[in-house]
Amino acid sequence: MSHLVFRVFLCRADNYGVLINDTATGKTVSIDAPDASVIMAELDKSGWSLTHILTTHHHSDHVEGNIALKKRFACTIMGPKSEADLIPAIDQQVGGGDLLSWAGHTIGVMDCPGHTKGHIAYHMPSEAVVFAGDTLFSLGCGRVFEGTMDEMYRSVSQFKKLPKETRLYCGHEYTLSNARFALSVEPGNVNLQERAAEVNERRARHQLTCPSTIGAELAANPFLRTDSPEIRTVLEMNGETDAKVFAELRRRKDVFK
Repeated sequence: MSHLVFRVFLCRADNYGVLINDTATGKTVSIDAPDASVIMAELDKSGWSLTHILTTHHHSDHVEGNIALKKRFACTIMGPKSEADLIPAIDQQVGGGDLLSWAGHTIGVMDCPGHTKGHIAYHMPSEAVVFAGDTLFSLGCGRVFEGTMDEMYRSVSQFKKLPKETRLYCGHEYTLSNARFALSVEPGNVNLQERAAEVNERRARHQLTCPSTIGAELAANPFLRTDSPEIRTVLEMNGETDAKVFAELRRRKDVFK
């Protein structure tokens, strides 16, 4: 039986905060640290003490809370080794293929260059969860800032190999705008239509849309569906490689209103 309790909440304008507490050991991990004050409030509300932070990448909206949280809790901060000099108060540098041990749970590290050059994700197979940061979003993917489109395509494609029941935790609440773009390139996808309606309803009630699941994303996320005949027809890219279709999707999403 799992001893993990998850708390998911918004930080800043649209960042996700995620806290996981292991009730057997009392250890608590934060996925990134977007806002120290909000995270502290959630910890205090739960009666938890922060022991670890798992950092996905160096952008300020993911590490801004590091120093304040470390000052209060003396927590251990882990993050991508190739971005270590950009991550405040980092203690442990990790990279793709590494296996971390936290509260008796094994966490695998996935290299995900594209959004940033050193972006990583964290996969906890025993709990069927993955923390994708700004690589893969619900119905979308991250912008390509530092890496290449080919790198981002390969990074996003890794998630297709995870079990469909794997819960996907993302870095931002972007699902509403992602759904609108997805419908513009695959309007005939019934799964997407149903998902978009659900997302609209949830956001209208100010409810969160994450976590999603890998299965749900495979059925509706255009960035995982580059082989879709409808998407290829809409883009006028029949016969092109999946990588080129992905790049065109990302370019169109960058300017989508």
